[in-house]
Amino acid sequence: MGEAAAAVTTPNASAPGTKSGNPTMSSLMRFFIPLGFAACLVSITHSIIHSTLSKASNPEIAIAAYALGASLFGLTERPAVLVRQTCSALVRDRVSFRAMSGVTWILIGATVAFGALICYTPVGAFVFRDVYGVDVSLVPAIVSGYQFFMWVSVFSALRCLYHGVIISQMRTKWVTIGMIVRLAGMFALSQYFIRTDTVTGGWVGAFIFAAGMLIEAGVCYWEGRSLTRKLPERVEDHGITSKRHIFGFYRPLLYSSFIVIAVAPATNALLGKTLDVELSIASFAVASSVFGVIMSVFTYIHQIVLNFYPTSPRLVFRFQRFVGFAPGLLTAAIFFTPAGAFLLDEVMGLTGRLLPATLDVMKVYALLALVLPWVDFGNGFLMLFRRTHVFMWSQAANTAASLTVLVSLVFFLPEWNGVIGPLVLTAGSAAELAVVATALYRARWDIGWARPARGK
Repeated sequence: MGEAAAAVTTPNASAPGTKSGNPTMSSLMRFFIPLGFAACLVSITHSIIHSTLSKASNPEIAIAAYALGASLFGLTERPAVLVRQTCSALVRDRVSFRAMSGVTWILIGATVAFGALICYTPVGAFVFRDVYGVDVSLVPAIVSGYQFFMWVSVFSALRCLYHGVIISQMRTKWVTIGMIVRLAGMFALSQYFIRTDTVTGGWVGAFIFAAGMLIEAGVCYWEGRSLTRKLPERVEDHGITSKRHIFGFYRPLLYSSFIVIAVAPATNALLGKTLDVELSIASFAVASSVFGVIMSVFTYIHQIVLNFYPTSPRLVFRFQRFVGFAPGLLTAAIFFTPAGAFLLDEVMGLTGRLLPATLDVMKVYALLALVLPWVDFGNGFLMLFRRTHVFMWSQAANTAASLTVLVSLVFFLPEWNGVIGPLVLTAGSAAELAVVATALYRARWDIGWARPARGK
């Protein structure tokens, strides 16, 4: 793959982020590290909110109301997050940015309409009472919190729109700056509610979340607008001039993001059929949170492909050979050595049976950490060459493999308990990687990775 890559011509050859002469490995790292650091900081937002809600007069109800509202918000934010990848892949001039902005405002309108249904009509009570199975007495608290959650999706869409421009213009430090300012604002609000003794319900957490996202969106807008003014009015042969072109790229990403949605709840539900239910669910939950922090640093590999491959393909493959194995080796180095037990015991305070059980789950997560960076790497090429329709098939393969392995392990090996969780996720990601790799191999002639036979 890497040998034939140098001759490729891509749709993004005019990318503004790729016109800076000859990038080096250090320039790739300067681009990549701020993105990974910002993603890692996201975990702190949840800590701020949960520590605030723990000061409520009835913290269990407050946290439960917040968590249930956040679970529905997680679904509505998916379309917003995909704006970032779409913008960074397609926006190269002001014409394409206006088209991208138009699509973003359509998504925002749909989000506000959905939020209004949940918050101000009986639909909200139906969703939380009959779909989520929540006790009727808790529904008003959840709905009141969702009145703020609906605006988080709006601010997130605007943030991701300008993230796309900031990333493609190689100004990734502003992603980290925006995240740090957001955390500072959230912490200040948290302290206000705590010191004034006004933590009265889950809505406080949703309000802090919304305010933080608004702050980050404001920072991104301030820098992003400055960058968009510097874009050329129109880049010849770029080909992205209307919302129809944007939707052609974006729509498969959106649909595919919802295909795999059943895996997480199915995994948690079927872990309830293992031999030691409480231990299975608890060890999987704790290990998942730790793994999420480790992997968050490596979630932007696709942006390396989008922004550097058109001019420096060999460098991108060198970068991936280094970074692609890093999370797997890091996870193994921690949890196959005494460092893992020290982290879970001394830092996180795990004791009793939960400590060795979580350690076993984390060891299996090392397998998943080897697969995910290569999935993201392959997905970067699918976006770069505008073959996002493949995402539908890769996510379908992920879902099918995950559910098949999940049911099989729970039925035949229920004594494996929480270890089943990461095995299921690894099987799904491996199937996804197989589809992505196959699609890229079949398209090798079109994207310039295949060389003609000698003499032809």
